Amino acid sequence: MRQIKFTAEEIAKLRHESIYHKHVLVRRRAQALLLKSEGMPHAQISERLCICPTTLRKYFDIYLNGSDAVRVEALKKLNYKGKPNRMMEKRVEIVADLEKNPPATQKEAQSRIKELTGIERSLPQVREFLKKTGFVAEK
Repeated sequence: MRQIKFTAEEIAKLRHESIYHKHVLVRRRAQALLLKSEGMPHAQISERLCICPTTLRKYFDIYLNGSDAVRVEALKKLNYKGKPNRMMEKRVEIVADLEKNPPATQKEAQSRIKELTGIERSLPQVREFLKKTGFVAEK
């Protein structure tokens, strides 16, 4: 069992983050540490938060690996990089094709992108891609 000493200031920050942080994962991490600060056994914390003991230990490790001044802040780092944008990876090929024969509509652009690359995306995603690449169809 990990021994963690909490200051009154850290407990207040954990209490605040466990309720008000915008990301559910950060709120759950803060709740786990808050329950730990109250002396609740690890098995009960895991059960109450519906997380496995390994995940709970990871939360504690994240907290302990933060420097003393910013241990609560360490809980807020998500380190999620997202998925790669497959259309952006092929943007040169897509834009070159669309510039050769500009589509009349976004729906046509969507269809041509699918034919050219095999990538199927919704109209809002195609619209966003066209904005990001600076593609403007000639009228």
